[in-house]
Amino acid sequence: MKIAFIGLGNMGGPMALNLHKAGHTVAAFDLSAAACETLRAQGVAIAESAAQAVQGADVVVSMLPASQHVESLYLGEQGLLAKIAPGTLVIDSSTIAAATSRKVAEAGAARGIAVIDAPVSGGTGGAIAGTLTFMVGGSEADLERARPVLEKMGANIFHAGAAGAGQTAKICNNMLLGILMIGTSEAIALGVANGLDPKVLSEIMRRSSGGNWALEKYNPLPGVMENAPASKGYAGGFGTDLMLKDLGLAQENAMAVKAATPLGGMARSLYAAHSLAGHGALDFSSVIKLVQKAG
Repeated sequence: MKIAFIGLGNMGGPMALNLHKAGHTVAAFDLSAAACETLRAQGVAIAESAAQAVQGADVVVSMLPASQHVESLYLGEQGLLAKIAPGTLVIDSSTIAAATSRKVAEAGAARGIAVIDAPVSGGTGGAIAGTLTFMVGGSEADLERARPVLEKMGANIFHAGAAGAGQTAKICNNMLLGILMIGTSEAIALGVANGLDPKVLSEIMRRSSGGNWALEKYNPLPGVMENAPASKGYAGGFGTDLMLKDLGLAQENAMAVKAATPLGGMARSLYAAHSLAGHGALDFSSVIKLVQKAG
């Protein structure tokens, strides 16, 4: 298939590369020249603009930071929906408000363009390895059209429901992830403050009732896991400000449906404080800095 891929950041870049490696004809684009050059150097064709990328595409995939970027890309007279041919399938893997996904899907349907929301979980490691989890909102038929593309980027594909449902599942997941990372950080910091070896403590908790994904694959303390962002100066990975955005989406959604999410609200406040302290660009696991004992 001919696939247009818009958004070549820490997640989008590896995803587009996996589609290229799978034999699809990929036309990629990002506003970042550096991101484009990274993909170009690996053989991926780079378009001069998003509009050029989607010309003649069978499938359009986007991976953008926030709701406003997705709306700006697709909607309005200059938006991509006005330039994409009817019958094209659009897969938006950005993590955005469910209402925005529904808005874009409705606008696409009016033009004969199928749009599904398919946010992901699995981090940059999963994006590189092609083992992401996709949470899909849209019709069963559109998901089946998307499946051959999604399978080249991920190992798990779940149909969450109608348009917007994928986004709702994603913000529930990320709210839990944010809470778990703070709890894991507190536990490790407490043990270290008492003189425990963080590697030993982490392994004890990993194999006990406190075991969770952070302990399995994403330890927040430098030196415990060689390939975790914590051991690389908290570079790359999933930024604190992106986690803060997702926690904000969760709180907005909770308010809309009158759901109680007190821990989610507290987690958002802690990540906001961490960001205000100048750590917004660091991986979200750097939140351990908030609770580490000085010295």
